[in-house]
Amino acid sequence: MPNIVGLIALVIIAALLVWMGACALRAQSRALKWGGVGLAAVLTVAVSSIGALTAAGLVKQHGRSAPLPNLTVELVPERIARGKAVVDSFCSGCHGTALTGGGNLAKDLPINIGSFVAANLTPAETLKQWSDSEIFRAIRNGIDANGGWLVIMSFTSASRLSDDDTAAVIAYLRSIPAAGAPTPGRPDRFNLLGLAMLGAGLLPDAKPVTAASIAAPPKGPTAQYGEYLLSYQDCRECHGKDLSGGVPGQLPPLGPDLGIVGQWTLGEFITTMRSGIDPNGHQLGEQMPWRPIGRMDDDELAAMYQYLTQSVRP
Repeated sequence: MPNIVGLIALVIIAALLVWMGACALRAQSRALKWGGVGLAAVLTVAVSSIGALTAAGLVKQHGRSAPLPNLTVELVPERIARGKAVVDSFCSGCHGTALTGGGNLAKDLPINIGSFVAANLTPAETLKQWSDSEIFRAIRNGIDANGGWLVIMSFTSASRLSDDDTAAVIAYLRSIPAAGAPTPGRPDRFNLLGLAMLGAGLLPDAKPVTAASIAAPPKGPTAQYGEYLLSYQDCRECHGKDLSGGVPGQLPPLGPDLGIVGQWTLGEFITTMRSGIDPNGHQLGEQMPWRPIGRMDDDELAAMYQYLTQSVRP
């Protein structure tokens, strides 16, 4: 609603500028007349452009949709245990170790484009009223139970979790007790600047909507499994598409070249992910989600190490 009010205000301002330009035409002074008309025209174009981009952003904000799969998840111990492992090493990075949410997911962005709050994933939130299919769609395609766009979810690589791991996450969320307070209002709210940037195509693209089935390779300390882990861990958002370092100007924080891992032993890599301190004594930045990644078991961290050392060249 505040953005609709802001858009209406932009339209009113544009109309007032047109009126001021018309008034300037009646001025006796030639300099005042054409100076006023020129200034009003420039400002009208600027305000109208911002309004048009904001309107385009509003349309885009409500334009995402995805099919609802037919899914019922069986709550078996093995699936719940796997779900806990995925949640601890991935979901907790945004939603907190207790999954009670509340953190501002946009705090590390260089531009204030709105408020994006991590939702409470425990039964204290409305998630308990969602079907398994609706939770699956939220993880895979960033669409909530009401058909609304979960912006930050769609920007992440959560859509690359396998079908089995996504079902495991659902099973684990069904098994935990309620904690914390419900998330107030809608978790994702663009401000006017965010909507204008969205309309102008200046924000990262949401991951494409997909109904395809995703299977993970066999779990083990292999480069193949490490590639799968890295595919959903959002490493490429900061470290670049080929993990050789972020590019200046990108919206997420700049990550360094991960080819440096090739200079470390497996033990040093695991210690770095568990302690946040690399072999050179450098403290990893707080923007780097080393804490959740460090909760992976030794085989998973070894798999990531194998992929990084075999596939990424410094």
